[in-house]
Amino acid sequence: MSATELPASHAELMDGVYRWQRHIYDLTRKYYLLGRDRLIAGLDVPAGGTVLELGCGTGRNIILAARRYRDARFFGLDISAEMLDTATAAIAREGLSNRVMLARGDATDFDPKALFAVGSFDRIFVSYSLSMIPGWEKTVSAALAALSPDGSLHIVDFGQQEGLPRWFRALLRGWLRKFHVEPRETLRAVLESESARTGASLRFQTLYRGYAWLAIAERRR
Repeated sequence: MSATELPASHAELMDGVYRWQRHIYDLTRKYYLLGRDRLIAGLDVPAGGTVLELGCGTGRNIILAARRYRDARFFGLDISAEMLDTATAAIAREGLSNRVMLARGDATDFDPKALFAVGSFDRIFVSYSLSMIPGWEKTVSAALAALSPDGSLHIVDFGQQEGLPRWFRALLRGWLRKFHVEPRETLRAVLESESARTGASLRFQTLYRGYAWLAIAERRR
């Protein structure tokens, strides 16, 4: 899907939300986007591997991953042109432009070959993006379809805060709605269904009393 074919309403919404927020995004989000660094540490990218981040935002995660896995190639996809501008500048400042390629696209329907000239990826990760994507279930399907044999999909996102006080859950949900974020109650069920359909194994963890969920779906030959 080309940039001109992106869903206009959602692309415009995200550009509007992050036109100014992108400048303080990393500073503010580090306090409540928990589990991102654990996801990166668990990628275990093979030597010379390829890694795709869906919803790469400001580039924070892809930069940390590229620093950690120095012989891998990285690719980032986001629907927001504003976020991609910030990510491109950050990647250039880190001297990683030769190893990280970004593209504007829809995470629910993307063509890796058209966007990146890559047929599949050894690792794909999605960090706190499914809770912002309309039709997010399609992102799970598209990501699994884009994995290489023996590849894995890594997801971290808001859980249902099942082990936390009800008042905290209400405050968090109210705050998240201001940024068009909705924790996905059926995330585990969708991952279980899609993993079974594609022959992948699934590991699912509850973090911080349900504040966040971390999942890894691994393709098997």
